[in-house]
Amino acid sequence: MSHLSVAKFGGTSVANHAAMTACAKIVIADPNTRVVVLSASAGVTNLLVALTNGVEAIEREKLIGEIRQIQENILNELKDDSRVRPIIEKYLENITALSEAASLATSPALTDELISHGEMMSTQIFTEILREQNASGTWVDVRTIVATNNHFGKAAPNDEQTQSNSDNILKPLIDRGELVITQGFIGREPSGKTTTLGRGGSDYSAALLAEVLNAKDVLIWTDVAGIYTTDPRIVPAAQRIDTMSFAEAAEMATFGAKVLHPATLLPAVRSNIPVYVGSSKSPEAGGTWVTRDPQPRPTFRAIALRRDQTLLTLSSLSMLHAQGFLANVFNILAKHKISVDTITTSEVSVALTLDKTGSASSGAELLSTELLDELRQYCSVKVDTGLSLVALIGNDLHTATGVAKGIFDTLEPYNVRMISYGASTNNICMLVQSEHADEVVRSLHKSLFE
Repeated sequence: MSHLSVAKFGGTSVANHAAMTACAKIVIADPNTRVVVLSASAGVTNLLVALTNGVEAIEREKLIGEIRQIQENILNELKDDSRVRPIIEKYLENITALSEAASLATSPALTDELISHGEMMSTQIFTEILREQNASGTWVDVRTIVATNNHFGKAAPNDEQTQSNSDNILKPLIDRGELVITQGFIGREPSGKTTTLGRGGSDYSAALLAEVLNAKDVLIWTDVAGIYTTDPRIVPAAQRIDTMSFAEAAEMATFGAKVLHPATLLPAVRSNIPVYVGSSKSPEAGGTWVTRDPQPRPTFRAIALRRDQTLLTLSSLSMLHAQGFLANVFNILAKHKISVDTITTSEVSVALTLDKTGSASSGAELLSTELLDELRQYCSVKVDTGLSLVALIGNDLHTATGVAKGIFDTLEPYNVRMISYGASTNNICMLVQSEHADEVVRSLHKSLFE
């Protein structure tokens, strides 16, 4: 096929029968879409994550009941559920058994196995909905394609093995003209256990499959018609961006814009595959194309907001003119699988924010007692919460004149706890009190975009 598209539909796009039917119509209307990647129906993954924490029997039954109800609501609207209902029942039995096991002893591998069931169910039901629309879809277990390492909760794909699996399993199906329905977010490690790619990893799955299939584009169908200059719920005057670069989109995603998952862009950038973001609820409304070199490239492109930030301030007089202090700190953080987001330093202290999106899909507590105890062997540790990170995304921000004045004049009424400026050509980050975050975004948007 000369033009092959991989389409991904997020949780809200497959939340219920009506939403799934709308997605099916989008797929049928575009003959280039040959691979469809689905998330779990909205709400299901959060309920499954709650079950992985090993809850009491009464709470467990309540959570499983809620998952069952989401599936039941869709099944009840099918013309004929006789094919798919037994499959969903089997998945629900698995969820019950796995959540009982989690209540006795939980593990990262068990967590991934349990969480994966949301995507399994949504793809089976979607395949049935396609059949109702007189279109046939071939259901494929993505674990037979996406090979990963065994870092459960945030597994990294094995590109060579994934390519080989795709050549043997996916390509023959597509060459026969079949429409493949598969899952996002999930993979399999060498011993055969299920892994997940981290929260939001369905976008990554879509880009990964596009790369191994040499697809022409990735179509991310979500609940918003593209990427905006900022969150329209905070700033109603936010404008849609028609085209933007991979670098700009990666910055936006990294700093809290929920439209694209940061890792999505890695396979797309590597293979120069354009990514489209549009609304499954109103496909005719248009969207945003993310490409390698869009024009024009304005100084200011967008504002992203990431809430619930943790600021760690590490101080020690032994930092002064000493070697190895930061190396020790980063070794400790790496050992506890924590990635650092932004950082500023002085002679005797270093302040850094921690990247929650880099932690496992279970959302476990970031700052463990063990981690803090290890850090305290080297320095005093101060933890600040109740902060939000406001990121200004643009181009050549470190060389454009007047940028700092424009920003700081606007921010005069607010306390800025930390600033990261100059390390990137594409962003300026400011840490502010959470209660002022929305006002800061509105003020910056008004002065820079309106």
